[in-house]
Amino acid sequence: MITLLTNAIQSQFLIEFDYDGGLRIVEPHCHGISSKGNHVLRAYQVDGYSSTGKMGWKLYDMSKVTSVLIKEEIFSEIRPGYSKGDKGMVSIYCEL
Repeated sequence: MITLLTNAIQSQFLIEFDYDGGLRIVEPHCHGISSKGNHVLRAYQVDGYSSTGKMGWKLYDMSKVTSVLIKEEIFSEIRPGYSKGDKGMVSIYCEL
């Protein structure tokens, strides 16, 4: 999973996955280890299910992710609101 996410971030490919029973499509910006020791992904959700009904910045616990698909669609810009050195992570594998 680490290599898959790293490649998607470096190439700026959208990712589609099931998370907590709902399909999400996101622009991945950073992945690493959270302060709780979980493998996490910081991404901007652009489509799909959201329990709040809102798109935007989210931190996904990768242990809850299934059916990961790297899309052929590229996002061209870093989303406003993204900051390098994500404070929600104690260790970062890859980031834009």
